[in-house]
Amino acid sequence: MTLASARHILVDSEEHCLELKNQIESGADFAQIAKDHSTCPSGQAGGELGEFGPGMMVPEFDTVVFSAPVNTVQGPVQTQFGYHLLEVTSRT
Repeated sequence: MTLASARHILVDSEEHCLELKNQIESGADFAQIAKDHSTCPSGQAGGELGEFGPGMMVPEFDTVVFSAPVNTVQGPVQTQFGYHLLEVTSRT
């Protein structure tokens, strides 16, 4: 089974999500942005979600986490929870 580790930032608007993505792509620290802006409890851990397999997250997450390049910020990804920036940190 494929396992992945990822981190994410959850916000309530696509616009806010894009703003944060621009900041990260301009050199801002992903973990610090997560702590400052993410509405998910994982934000306090820099957005770390730990390791998980297919089907353990919402389908929109699975699609990105198991197909996107590692260490590249993806998003905005919309789910029932809001808008996410996702970064796959490892996949085995």
